Amino acid sequence: MLASGESIALEQTMIAHTSLAVSDYRRSKAFYVKALQPLGYQNNMEYGQAAGFNDGKNTDFWISQESTVVPMHVAFEAKNREQVEAFYKAALAAGAKDNGGPGYRDYWPGYYAAFVYDPDGNNIEAVWYDYSKAK
Repeated sequence: MLASGESIALEQTMIAHTSLAVSDYRRSKAFYVKALQPLGYQNNMEYGQAAGFNDGKNTDFWISQESTVVPMHVAFEAKNREQVEAFYKAALAAGAKDNGGPGYRDYWPGYYAAFVYDPDGNNIEAVWYDYSKAK
């Protein structure tokens, strides 16, 4: 029991998981296995032509084979600048197309990100919030 005035800090998750439609399941699964590895993700679930990726805490990212693909934007939070850069290099090596190399963006003083297009044209981003730049 908490004493009067005490509180427990609870981590809040806004989105439990999300899924992207892909046109070629095998190609996209191979891409995401390589591209997300630097961010700590592993492919830990598979159901038919759907694959789930876990960041060590939750299987929060899925891809699934669909007949129609509408390109979307998904951003993954990195723990530091090095993870953003490693994601970018790994994604390009896995077949991504460049959509903005690692660097600070004008969105917010500490917004450090890299962007790539996956095999279906989805805009995939890794972002690190550098709070030291926001002061």
